Amino acid sequence: MSAQIEAAGEPEVTVLIVSYNTRELTLKAIETLFETTVQTQIKVIVLDNASSDGSAEAVRDSFPQVEVIASEENLGFAAGNNVAAKQANTEWLLLLNPDTECYEGAVDNLVSFAKGHPGISIFGGRTYYPDGTLNLGSCWRQSSLWSLFCSAFGLTLLFPNSSVFNADIMGAWKRDDARQVDIVAGCFLLTRRRLWEELQGFDLAFYMYGEETDFCLRAGKLGHKLMITPDANIMHLVGAATGGAVNVRKTKLIYSSKVSLVRKHWSGTKRSLGLLLLKLAIFNRAFVYKAAVFASKKYESRAEHWLSVWRDRKEWANGFEEVSAP
Repeated sequence: MSAQIEAAGEPEVTVLIVSYNTRELTLKAIETLFETTVQTQIKVIVLDNASSDGSAEAVRDSFPQVEVIASEENLGFAAGNNVAAKQANTEWLLLLNPDTECYEGAVDNLVSFAKGHPGISIFGGRTYYPDGTLNLGSCWRQSSLWSLFCSAFGLTLLFPNSSVFNADIMGAWKRDDARQVDIVAGCFLLTRRRLWEELQGFDLAFYMYGEETDFCLRAGKLGHKLMITPDANIMHLVGAATGGAVNVRKTKLIYSSKVSLVRKHWSGTKRSLGLLLLKLAIFNRAFVYKAAVFASKKYESRAEHWLSVWRDRKEWANGFEEVSAP
């Protein structure tokens, strides 16, 4: 693979890629990043989380212009980005997952959009699955008691494209116009470096999942605004570093992050009800799928999945230990 040479001039954006055992995907992510970015001066930093597949060496060999930080331990996504960001001195930071591929003009258009909106501090674009279908997970609305209720009682699954019953994901919106949002996905997130430093990057209590949500919520509390543009597009494989398919461990980590976000950003009765609804979400899924097994054996694996998560609730019901309540 031949390395693209960055355009001459001082970089204005530092692209941060945190990798873990995703060698070929990381190489492809960097290749498409350089191929599709022609107007923006970029510096690329890859922090490799002690991969066993030779990722760090492969990136150095294929892209000598990329700065590689080879960590001796797996720091996780949050700490990995924090460490890499300390090496940046550009106006902008762009978080990019290693399991992504940039489409033509993705970074150029995102940066151009950001420069045209000086009152906005965090930006994102549209993400697509490998088959070309739109992935609505490029941004979200902040969770509410109503959205947690809809999730707990299956309304989100029954009406995935409803702006009423699936409010967090804004399922009726195809990300086809520029809008303000509450949360931008960390797989493709552009932010002003001064804001990153003001917030001291990611909260390290969020070892995996929820880091960008917490970051965006903290920014929002300070009055910063976030926007999505439909002109910046990438492919996101989703979950490559965690094995792709949802498993019990991954589900427990996801719910640990959900619990932690409620504990950190909510208070009083709202907080108590939110934590209850998160537990009900797991209990109801376990109960429904276990009952469904009597009708069809095809639900056995799902029933066992949710029953396992419910049985292990002590591992996620209190969230990440380092996250403290308000």
